[in-house]
Amino acid sequence: MAEARYLTTEEVSERYRGEVSEGTLRNWRAQRVGPPFIKIGKSVLYPVQGLDEWDKKNLVMCRASRKLTVPDGPGG
Repeated sequence: MAEARYLTTEEVSERYRGEVSEGTLRNWRAQRVGPPFIKIGKSVLYPVQGLDEWDKKNLVMCRASRKLTVPDGPGG
């Protein structure tokens, strides 16, 4: 069984190239929107699998793109 991987708030912001700031992630957590997270004490961690699922849920498909298939992740 593969071990679950987690990212910090800073790493999640980097994953989205800084387009989602740490402040935005903090606000989303308070509003209970955005990607799933785990809070242990003061530490906040985001499961990579949850981020991948959140990405797929928010994927916008244009008519021309519907003919193409979207890979499930690295390696296709």
